[in-house]
Amino acid sequence: MPQYTPPVRDTRFVLEHVVGLDRYANVAGFAAATPDTVDAVLEEGGRFVAEVLFPLNQSGDLEGCTRHEDGSVTTPKGFKEAYDKFVESGWGTLSAPEAFGGQGMPHVVSTAFQEYMISANMAFAMYPGLAHGAIAALVVKGSPEQQEKYLPRMISGEWGGTMNLTEPQCGTDLGLIRTRAEPQADGSYQITGTKIFISAGEHDLTDNIIHLVLAKTPGAPDTSKGISLFVVPKVLVNEDGSLGERNAVSCGSIEHKMGIHGNATCVMNYDGATGWLVGEEMKGLAAMFIMMNAARLGVGLQGLGVAETAYQNAVQYAKDRRQGRALTGPAEPNEKADSLFVHPDVRRMLMDAKAWIEGLRALCLWGALQVDLEHNAESEEERQLAGDLIGLLTPVIKGVGTDKGYEIATNAQQVYGGHGYIQEWGMEQYVRDARIAQIYEGTNGVQAMDLAGRKLAQNGGRAVMAFGKMVTEEIAAGKQDEATADFAARLEKAAGELQGATMWFMTNGMKNPNNIGAGAVPYMHLVGVVAVGLMWLRMASAAARLKAAGEGDAAFLDAKLVTARYFAERVLPEAGALRRKIEGGVEAIMALPVEMFAAA
Repeated sequence: MPQYTPPVRDTRFVLEHVVGLDRYANVAGFAAATPDTVDAVLEEGGRFVAEVLFPLNQSGDLEGCTRHEDGSVTTPKGFKEAYDKFVESGWGTLSAPEAFGGQGMPHVVSTAFQEYMISANMAFAMYPGLAHGAIAALVVKGSPEQQEKYLPRMISGEWGGTMNLTEPQCGTDLGLIRTRAEPQADGSYQITGTKIFISAGEHDLTDNIIHLVLAKTPGAPDTSKGISLFVVPKVLVNEDGSLGERNAVSCGSIEHKMGIHGNATCVMNYDGATGWLVGEEMKGLAAMFIMMNAARLGVGLQGLGVAETAYQNAVQYAKDRRQGRALTGPAEPNEKADSLFVHPDVRRMLMDAKAWIEGLRALCLWGALQVDLEHNAESEEERQLAGDLIGLLTPVIKGVGTDKGYEIATNAQQVYGGHGYIQEWGMEQYVRDARIAQIYEGTNGVQAMDLAGRKLAQNGGRAVMAFGKMVTEEIAAGKQDEATADFAARLEKAAGELQGATMWFMTNGMKNPNNIGAGAVPYMHLVGVVAVGLMWLRMASAAARLKAAGEGDAAFLDAKLVTARYFAERVLPEAGALRRKIEGGVEAIMALPVEMFAAA
């Protein structure tokens, strides 16, 4: 049976020595994030997910969700009781605004808890996760009346929430949306259309679900500029806040999918459902990006979360399983065989996982800090810098985080050999669950194009220059410290490859935009190597400093330094190959006639 232990010590290390929570006590919300409070969130939150959510992960996958003839949906056994405990404990309110019943903690703290929840049970974590995306949009774009009516109960967890974007004929190209919104005399709209792939679209966890739906009003342009956003509750809410009549929205079916079986992924039918405009008419794209950016960071966290659980189980299996002998001679002569840990290739897969997981954890938490600073930092300059950095790196966190999450889950399955392919061991579920994260909330190819085709040139390249400046300054400081000088020099070489690739895009992207399309994915991964490399430089510096001072757990700090060395020697060199792929251009990609792709 699989197991999971929340990595509290590593999270604490990142929050203290990479994020540096103590440096932001003057920022709104951070005063409440005292070391004792944060420790309590990590310890108690970790205990909650390990004891309440993790035991339901495998059984929830096997049972899945059930749609009934009346369109209602039942979640797997135990999910409703677990959700009630989740709400009662207030875990969903951690970083929500105090004005609407939240605890007002920094986003970075709730992100740490969200990682644990995803690792324990990704399908379950998606129910409150989808609500958080809808909450984010209503906080920014909702009217005071909408906020007062919906946010307190959504934040408390009493009501759920969704994002309804995709339709059968359109995914990425939202300009093709056909769902219509007809204005009514009372200021409401009648919403008619079909949405697909709606996670948490219908379930039995809450009394109401607040759907945020993209639709087009009469006469709107037949492009993405004609999109508006509407709030459409599953059950209409009376003026006094009580629940009224059932709205004309229903679950037509549940998608039969590869993984995340414990989450109800629904086809949603809107048959003249009553909805209300959120924000301005035909300005729905801006509201959508608020939801999407929050969701993309959350999906990047899913890559990390699933990878962590798969890795933990692979490590335990490698300790327990005995096969063959070490190449240098028997490691344990008294045993019939040595453990898998003696084999360099098994070690390679586990070290790859460890290096990427710990680096991505640091990047995700540091990224969450930028979200906090973008909204709450004291100066406009600080807010702009944080917004630029997280805007640039959101597609990297989502794209690289989920590509690596799937790769790590697959390699963890590989460590098990044949047992990894067998259901009862649990590893095949992690592979199946991890796969969707590369696809939804914008496929990773779309993420790469967002980075290379939009973010690089945005505001005259201000964000990528700010990122480059930060990397350069920290490399220079790292080279002055004997403990990190070698790592910094290797990171400097990788950063040089990134700079060269960026310049190549600037020169050749103008000549032929397809050059950017052809190189976007390797470019995203090149940025990921440098960004995670920067996190490892920070972690190595902190570990060396603490070790020299005789502080902290020496074994833990030594492991950090060895893993940093591994990342420097085995991952940073990938930057050169990625640059060469980018500079290979588009000619060979686009040269083959379409008919020559046929099998016959």
